[in-house]
Amino acid sequence: MKNEKLEHNNDDCKKARMAIKDTLDVVGGKWKLVIISILRFGKMRFKELSREAGITPRVLSKELKELEMNGLVSRTVCDTRPVTVEYALTPYSKGLEELIDAMHQWGVSHRQRVTGRR
Repeated sequence: MKNEKLEHNNDDCKKARMAIKDTLDVVGGKWKLVIISILRFGKMRFKELSREAGITPRVLSKELKELEMNGLVSRTVCDTRPVTVEYALTPYSKGLEELIDAMHQWGVSHRQRVTGRR
């Protein structure tokens, strides 16, 4: 009976690791969650987003393509002269709000701990 429970737990652990790996494959890296957290405040043009995030246009373009491919960001080409492109979060990205909020809170606490400031 203990072996059955151990196997079940190992299977659950494997599934949990796979789910975490899948999540990191979609939002991992240095910039994706930063981009998502900025876009939470509304749509932005490419250059605005690049300046706000402090990301080079080349890197931002790559990250946005991956976020768009995974259904987290939408891209709209505006009928302007010159042509402008706006990016916004999709409804699907709302599922990341709790994760981003938790990371924000942890980051604030961690910075206070490391710097010794409250």
